[in-house]
Amino acid sequence: MRTIGIGGAGSKIAVKLDSQSVAVNISEIELSKVPTSGEKIQASLHDGSGVFQGARMDPAIGLEAYGSVSRQLSNLVRGAMVISATGGGTGNGITTGILRDLAARQEQIPVEEKTIFALVLPYGKMEPDEFVSNTSAFLNGPVAAAIDSGNTGNIFMFSNRVKFEKQIAEDKYNQMIVNSLRDFFAIPEKNAELKLLEEHIDQADFALYLSKPYFNHFTSFNFNPESDFGRQLSSHWNPLLLPPEQAIEAMFLLEVPAGNDGTCFYGILKYFNDQEVKPLYSVVENPSLKNPRVSVSLLYSRKPAEEVQDFNRQSEEHAQTKVRRTIDQYVELEPLQVNLDHEAAKVKADGQDEVIAMLKRINKL
Repeated sequence: MRTIGIGGAGSKIAVKLDSQSVAVNISEIELSKVPTSGEKIQASLHDGSGVFQGARMDPAIGLEAYGSVSRQLSNLVRGAMVISATGGGTGNGITTGILRDLAARQEQIPVEEKTIFALVLPYGKMEPDEFVSNTSAFLNGPVAAAIDSGNTGNIFMFSNRVKFEKQIAEDKYNQMIVNSLRDFFAIPEKNAELKLLEEHIDQADFALYLSKPYFNHFTSFNFNPESDFGRQLSSHWNPLLLPPEQAIEAMFLLEVPAGNDGTCFYGILKYFNDQEVKPLYSVVENPSLKNPRVSVSLLYSRKPAEEVQDFNRQSEEHAQTKVRRTIDQYVELEPLQVNLDHEAAKVKADGQDEVIAMLKRINKL
């Protein structure tokens, strides 16, 4: 699968996942920093600006620049994975252009040509308000429209929450995202390499699963057959991804040590049956393991509007905090002591009838 990194953040992750990934940027300087052996595509603005400064956190600039590379990218994104951050200008703007073009297509896109997206969302509590507002508009607009059109594949919603809460360096955090993606994409490879015990997930099955226009939350953990699977799953959500909603479809790969008959998979099937979901699944024997391990993917249709509400609420809280801090820091108001009886007497002495009448009505005269 071809990997395309949009913007500085998206390209950094893409090149870690695939050394031959395609990198797209407006800034010539940022594009030159991407250590990819694949193609580099520079999007440009009509007036020639942006070569050095890029989109400057303005998605409108990124979207304008998309026009210069739209034809080229429309071919490249077929059957590819697009990786982009949603808070900045280049990644947000150019990815918006890609999503809008997909949503506008009238013909049904074949499974093998569906584009999947790995989106990195800002952590609203600790990142700039511009990132939050950009993401809100992005999720509520082009992402929602593309999902409704059915012309996109899976969308992985990564979050910077863990990065900021645990104070992880960007390069290390990007590698964590890449490692989690590699673990998920290894499912069909393990089916091809390891001894099959139950069912089978081949590349065609996996591609069909990825082609569905839903959000994808995947995770992996050591499975204890003696404990309830649902409880184990809920305590092992992938912390790099947004928490999922109720699953519409699901997939799991159960790996068991050598000599294990793999029948513990029935407990997993029962869980999904209770959820009224029929999963795609496979059980394989992995001699390198000492305990069973399960990789699970849930497809869900949580509306991006819910994410928008979260971001907007956080943004409003930050705005209020800033206002309070500004008042506390820069505005000093001396207490104003007003004696209404005294002021009323002054007004009466000046002969201002209308004001006197008003003061009489409020029993101050």
